[in-house]
Amino acid sequence: MGSLLSACGINVKKKKVEEERHLRANDREFNLSFKYANNAIKTSKYNVFTFLPLNLFEQFQRLANAYFVFLLILQLIPQISSLSWFTTVVPLLLVLSITLAKDLSDDITRHKNDNHVNNRKVEVLINGELKSEKWMNVQVGDIVKLENNEFVTADLLLLSSSEPLNLIYIETAELDGLVSKPVNVNMNLSICEVRCEPPNNRLDKFTGTLTMRGETFALDNERILLRGCTLRNTEWCFGLVVFGGPDTKLMQNSGKSVFKRTSIDHLMNVLVMFVIIKCFISHCIFLVGNSFITFLPRADGANASLSAFLTFWSYVIILNTVVPISLYVSVEILRLGNSYFIDWDRKMYHVKSDTPAQARTTTLNEELGQIKYIFSDKTGTLTQNIMTFNRCSINGKSYGKSSKKKVDFSWNPLADPKFCFHDHKLVEVVKSGSPEVQAFFRLLALCHTVMPEEKTEELFYQAQSPDEGALVTAARNFGFVFRSRTPETISLVEMGVPTTYELLAVLDFNNVRKRMSVIVRSPEGKLTLFCKGADTIIYERLHPSSSKLMEVTTEHLNLLGASAVEDKLQDGVPQTIEQLAKADIKIWVLTGDKQETAENIGYSCNMLREEMKEIFIVAANTAEEKSRLLGKKSQVVEDEKVDGEYGLVINGHSLVREIVLLIENRIYLTACMCQAVICCRVTPLQKAQVVELVKKHKKAVTLAIGDGANDVSMIKTAHIGVGISGQEGMQAVLSSDFSFAQFRYLQRLLLVHGRWSYLRMCKFLRYFFYKNFTFTFVHFWYGFFCGFSAQTVYDEWFITLYNLVYTALPVIGLSIFDQDVNDRWSFQYPQLYAPGQLNQYFSKMAFARILLHSCYSSLVLFFIPWAAMCDTVRDDGKDIADYQSFALLAQTCLLIAVSVQMGLDTYYWTAVNQFFLWGSLSVYFAVTFTMYSNGMYLIFTSSFPFIGTARNSLNQPNVWLTIFLTTILCILPVVAKRFLFIQLKPTINDKVRHKVRQAKAVPPPLPRKFPRRRISTRRSGYAFSHARGYGDLVTSGRFLRIPVKSRPALFPHTDTCESVRS
Repeated sequence: MGSLLSACGINVKKKKVEEERHLRANDREFNLSFKYANNAIKTSKYNVFTFLPLNLFEQFQRLANAYFVFLLILQLIPQISSLSWFTTVVPLLLVLSITLAKDLSDDITRHKNDNHVNNRKVEVLINGELKSEKWMNVQVGDIVKLENNEFVTADLLLLSSSEPLNLIYIETAELDGLVSKPVNVNMNLSICEVRCEPPNNRLDKFTGTLTMRGETFALDNERILLRGCTLRNTEWCFGLVVFGGPDTKLMQNSGKSVFKRTSIDHLMNVLVMFVIIKCFISHCIFLVGNSFITFLPRADGANASLSAFLTFWSYVIILNTVVPISLYVSVEILRLGNSYFIDWDRKMYHVKSDTPAQARTTTLNEELGQIKYIFSDKTGTLTQNIMTFNRCSINGKSYGKSSKKKVDFSWNPLADPKFCFHDHKLVEVVKSGSPEVQAFFRLLALCHTVMPEEKTEELFYQAQSPDEGALVTAARNFGFVFRSRTPETISLVEMGVPTTYELLAVLDFNNVRKRMSVIVRSPEGKLTLFCKGADTIIYERLHPSSSKLMEVTTEHLNLLGASAVEDKLQDGVPQTIEQLAKADIKIWVLTGDKQETAENIGYSCNMLREEMKEIFIVAANTAEEKSRLLGKKSQVVEDEKVDGEYGLVINGHSLVREIVLLIENRIYLTACMCQAVICCRVTPLQKAQVVELVKKHKKAVTLAIGDGANDVSMIKTAHIGVGISGQEGMQAVLSSDFSFAQFRYLQRLLLVHGRWSYLRMCKFLRYFFYKNFTFTFVHFWYGFFCGFSAQTVYDEWFITLYNLVYTALPVIGLSIFDQDVNDRWSFQYPQLYAPGQLNQYFSKMAFARILLHSCYSSLVLFFIPWAAMCDTVRDDGKDIADYQSFALLAQTCLLIAVSVQMGLDTYYWTAVNQFFLWGSLSVYFAVTFTMYSNGMYLIFTSSFPFIGTARNSLNQPNVWLTIFLTTILCILPVVAKRFLFIQLKPTINDKVRHKVRQAKAVPPPLPRKFPRRRISTRRSGYAFSHARGYGDLVTSGRFLRIPVKSRPALFPHTDTCESVRS
């Protein structure tokens, strides 16, 4: 295309790929020359100019819409039109207008959300003065000032901070689910030059250089503050904008908005194409038949070929009702109604946060009833991200939860009032001065990297991970209060006595060591090494097999005790996962936490169970190791029919792109055979890749659920995206299709609303195709009796109103209010969800059965009235065998037969259903008698030619006998088939409905089950969400406002861990 335009003299400039970003602080003229993206974001799909053409283009991707435009053009040609143009244009404009209005409303909401973010105010340094600017006007290279509790405007290089220790605290929940982390700032700069990497989606990596006063310094991720974070416990800070708007790492991880369509939508497109081909074959039959008809007069100058050609297109118009445009109007109304049921469901309303459930997309409801795979985040989705100190073991004795009464800590004026413990013996032992117990809590108070903060005479802790904060808080309540720290000292209050320890070294926590150690000197001059870490790591170092090492280390290193810290699950998570598993839904947890943490949560949630036959661990770092690990495992589960339940735990290193290309089929095969899969240490992009992997290889509907910005790409990739409005912001909610406040509501969304929506949609489609195929096939049989002249068998007004009035409301009432069993029974038998996963209610096979049923019904509806009217006379001896009387009888038989059929399909009768059904039949007879009256004929002679037909025909007993006989013959096969199948081959739905009829009362709500205590040899892992600590920062002195003289470098690197260990 570019070469073609160039040949035409049009200069086409290709956008250069950015290889390096170069910017100057507070120099807009220089930075604008690179044409970097500004800080405005855009999630909306349309603007004022593109809305109408783009939306219409999307709507005409539906084959039926394009088909009806083609029919409308045909109806405007008088020579071939056998129906008035308004029979097509009115419903077509109606469906297009409804869809336009809905899409416009959705996009206006997106624009409002974008404007809300883009119009936030921030202070920007311009010409030496701080001026308030909108976020959208912030440019790369600007220096901005943030204040406490403000959202971070863009990706910033931090310059200075208000804190005495020159640290700032940020809430990174939007990005990684963690509560807070400190960022080192040791710059007081207003003029500098930065060269760094181009925009990318790597949240944990940043490379660049800072040039200032002729010196160059290296930059890494510790100096970057990402958009999506919130400034906490810091009065103010200054930062240099490095990436803005769409270039920020948050937006780079958001993924592209995808136009989602349900599997039923795709199937309907295929079926519509099949119906059109079938109609084309029927048209050809009529064309051939018309060419042999000689007794009908032809138009002047029209030969047999031309007449057959015109007849062909006339039948195209007549048979268009096989897929009426009202189908799509009804589908939109049905989906909208079921969306409101989700919005109005009080049982999905979270009182504490005042958050109702919300269907943010109204086009995916029935897809909720077909979910096979659920991909879930962990932190904030399954858990509350709140750690509690529950138990501990000191000197071989266990403490914790021995009493329901809480321990009274009023004796400790510095105790945290929110802390709860239930073993009074531990307090007594601490007060008695037990050296082992006091040494245990002294370790917890000293071995950490927590930062204290005192405000309004209250002590607050800022911890890198919630579990570390829980341990320090426990030590605080038991009398060992951590008060302050400097690079060289740690100050405690031990049982009311202020004590200062000299901090000699910190051996920081990382993913390899899985432990942390500090070396301190007590006021008495005694040197002590305190170490805490994962129990598996500590246990290895004390194991009897390492006898020589143990002999040496035990002279200095003694085991003080063990602690049990719990990340509280959200209410109802284990029960929800258990229910979903019973519904044969496979759950994959994708988390950024380490492997031990992921396994612990898997057991807590009942995803992983001791009774599982085997749990596979894929934790290698090379393709060869992974192939070797998976080689044996894939032999065990080489087929979908596996013996027993399996689990799989795989780390993010096993999911890098190069390795996935080599062994993704093996990983996929093994994972899909497992009942539960946990992927740990995965990035936001890898989460989306895992979802895409399952979508690529498995014809199954997927659902992704999360609560943070790191889940957005996964939510957008899955067929259904669910956002939880929790502690991690609203990014996931804004990108989701459905949202609510708690994970436990997912079972109600799927097992109740999803299953009902799928059931209703399938019933609607089956009935809608049945009534319209039957309606149209009668035309087909009539063609053999009217000389293939394209004459309609029904009155023109009946054809116009059949789908818009006579059968519209009853089928909408059926598809909005119907339910096979209520919500209690749906929870009691989650197996009712399985038919949706297998597409049992509406598929190509079900469509074929509808065709056969419609063909049979149309034969009955045509030939029974035809035989009854042939050579028949009235009670007074007059002949009634005319076209108008036959048309009235045929259409009346049709309407009553399809109404009775709908009654048989209705499981749950409401006053609305009754009103719609009987009201529609009443409207039919009222309209019929009105249109066939003398008055209407005299006023509009050409439009209402059926004068007196209704009153002359419907007062005859044989006419009503024919209607009754026709209706019985239409429904007889349906009743017989259902009776035989219920007796001989009942479905799970039939069995449950039989139990419902036998039950005298609705089953009670499912009792809350508490996870039984697990007795296992596997060990839990330390630090549920602990990443590499910042011990280097604590000991380096870089966080002081005035740098320590012994460490004058701007960004020095001290490897304390290595020096001490060596």
